[in-house]
Amino acid sequence: MGKLVAVSYVTLDGVFEEPAWSGPYFNDELGNWQDANLAEADALLLGRKTYEGFKAAWPQMEASTGDFGKKMNSMPKHVATTTLTEPEWNATFLRGEVADAVAKLKTEPGNLLLNGSADLLNYLTRHNLVDEYRIMIYPVVVGEGRRLWHEGTKVALRHTGTWTTTTGVEVVTYVPA
Repeated sequence: MGKLVAVSYVTLDGVFEEPAWSGPYFNDELGNWQDANLAEADALLLGRKTYEGFKAAWPQMEASTGDFGKKMNSMPKHVATTTLTEPEWNATFLRGEVADAVAKLKTEPGNLLLNGSADLLNYLTRHNLVDEYRIMIYPVVVGEGRRLWHEGTKVALRHTGTWTTTTGVEVVTYVPA
């Protein structure tokens, strides 16, 4: 049985979109942590917007990102979409009820990694399908922007770990309570 791990970047005031603000704080510590997240994953689970962004960027970044980029480009991707029709970049489109499709994926061997995809994350949280939340809280307040957690998303969590990078990013891990 597989596990679904969600990894998110967020500002201190809860903004998650367009994480250009993360650049000054990203360092080798976070890079190594992200390497480990990807290494333990057997497939990516993505929303349509994140999939399209990753698909446009990662093939051109493979040479500069080494093994990480190779794995990103070669691993299977499961994409929640109702609008795309031609899967590319090792993707399979989830059809029908997404919660049912993800629940079925979790019965199969292998771990799923959900990066970004706030709409999908909130949806899967409401359906109790996320097994672990790994959140990088950046020491920056941007004052506006799309929040990670949507109105109406509620979940009780149990803290399982925290560590802080030398640049001040808090990496916090939770599991459903």
